[in-house]
Amino acid sequence: MKIKILSLLCLIIVATSLAQEKRSKADILFYGYEYKNAIEEYQKELSEGSLKNGQLLNLADSYYKIGDFNNASKIYLDTHKRDSTMSSHQFNKMLQSLAKTSNKERVKAFLSSRQTSFTNELLENAEFNYELLNSPEGNTLDSGIFNIIGNSPQADFAPGFFKERLLFSSGRGRINKSTYIPSGESYLDIYIGHINANGNVISANPFTQIPESKFHKATPYFSEELEKLFYVLSNVQGGKLLFDENGKNSLAIAMSDTKGNIGYLLKDLSTSFYYPFYEAKSSKLYFAADFEDGFGGTDIYYVHTNNGQIMSEPTNLGPRVNSPGNEIAPYIFENSLYFSSDIFYGIGGMDLYKTNMHSDGSFGIPINLGKGINSNSDDFGLILRENGEGLLAYFSSNRPGGKGNDDIYGLKVKEALGLKTFSLKGEVINLKSKQSIAKAQIRLIGEDGTVLKEVYSDDDGKYRVEIPWRNRITIEATKDRYSIFSATYNTEKYDSVEKAPFNMGLSFIDDLLTEKEGKKVVKIQKFYFEKDKANITPKIKIELDKVVDAVQRFPQLKLSIESHTNSKGSNKNNKLLSQRRAEAVKAYLTKSILASNINATGFGEENLINNCADGVYCLEFLHNQNERTYIVIANFDEL
Repeated sequence: MKIKILSLLCLIIVATSLAQEKRSKADILFYGYEYKNAIEEYQKELSEGSLKNGQLLNLADSYYKIGDFNNASKIYLDTHKRDSTMSSHQFNKMLQSLAKTSNKERVKAFLSSRQTSFTNELLENAEFNYELLNSPEGNTLDSGIFNIIGNSPQADFAPGFFKERLLFSSGRGRINKSTYIPSGESYLDIYIGHINANGNVISANPFTQIPESKFHKATPYFSEELEKLFYVLSNVQGGKLLFDENGKNSLAIAMSDTKGNIGYLLKDLSTSFYYPFYEAKSSKLYFAADFEDGFGGTDIYYVHTNNGQIMSEPTNLGPRVNSPGNEIAPYIFENSLYFSSDIFYGIGGMDLYKTNMHSDGSFGIPINLGKGINSNSDDFGLILRENGEGLLAYFSSNRPGGKGNDDIYGLKVKEALGLKTFSLKGEVINLKSKQSIAKAQIRLIGEDGTVLKEVYSDDDGKYRVEIPWRNRITIEATKDRYSIFSATYNTEKYDSVEKAPFNMGLSFIDDLLTEKEGKKVVKIQKFYFEKDKANITPKIKIELDKVVDAVQRFPQLKLSIESHTNSKGSNKNNKLLSQRRAEAVKAYLTKSILASNINATGFGEENLINNCADGVYCLEFLHNQNERTYIVIANFDEL
């Protein structure tokens, strides 16, 4: 099997004569990317003695690189048992190997054993994509993908639009190019082909509008706004490769106009940069790099620019996008970031993903684009643009049936790629104070009542949640001693809740209650019945509607209606009148509240709150103090 020329991750040459530490012959072959030969030498060294853990992992990596996942997983597992300090990046490769040879449950079990070693974002991404890929919509594309005519028997990958033509990287031979030993093909060069009416790419030729180089030139991105081409190339000086103190030759990012004027943008002899993408709207230059402080192998970063010139330090896109694996090939289209990753929960080695970009600079959960466009092999470097009534897309893959090692594939689709999801973000607030509510529980519930997702608001009351597509979803939010927010939406209403922040207001129970005569009662304005009557007047309805609202917010509340009269009239008549009034209040409330949650009691003149008893002269306002109806919270202590 040929060594894969995937995403330029294997294109750093190691100059062994400059290396600072002494390496065995197997190590030299491994760091020179000659993995088959490295395996033979490591096995010889193993038969003659023992290998250090680092060398065993090199051996496992070598098997991994040539696609022998059975041997790779055995060595990874054996090393993991003896050395718990395996890096997250190596652990990802172990899980990738297991995913190729075992069932997913075993992979999940290993992941669970090291949950504390990974970010919450990674665990959430994994759970989400496992569910997504097992859903009925798991196959997004069954046909329509075509291998372009312009492919060759050598590696062809990293397509990029150049006006009405297509740029791409290729390892096909040229007179001015030497052979790149690890791949057995030529050093990479940039080619250009014509896109015909069917979207196919024909007549591929070397792209001659940028300076020549004997070494790598690859992964082009042309900015129409700047009229400049961004691409990666080998670090050279005086026509010779440059190496760092450890013997590495890395890749830099350059920007060139089409007249041959070139300038280095990102260059570090110990760091390689890959796959530049320039977003004109933000003037950000996105790229992948293998900085030591990243989350895994290569991560995706961006820098601010001024007309393409770097104006800031690189910013890592963070753990929602970057993982213990390798992330490469960023491409932004219609406010979504497309990229490629070899994280363990994918379909193949390298898979294509899509994540929504939020206005606050954060990202949604990366969504695997699904079977069809992703295969059991490596799929990477997706680009898209509008094409009549639909979209035209190109990507790279080394799936079986191609012409060479990596091939470029085309695809026409009617709408954006990716399995559908439902995403929600916003804030949980106190309806009265308008202050944020931290640690509120947010749940998304399906049509059958199943809880699909449960998250909690952060210290600022903010939340974000995303789930695979459902036709109908109920959104709930609550917290101890707060009310319940609940709303149900179907697909027709999704746009209204997804596009803008979805804020949910909760009432704090203490804001709705007050204390009267040592009891917790619903906070309403005092109301009076007409003399000797028990009918519910419009004014009384206004106050009782507040009670209905409180119980709808707190459905767990049980009410005890307690009605009192003054001492005018006979004790018996007052008792009956207060009971009629309590029953009238209950009857009104039970139009909206379960009757089983309401008791009604009339006390008559039994519990006067002043001295206005029978035979005592009192002013009218004092008698009115005794005439009162309370909506008591009967189960307050249980709350």
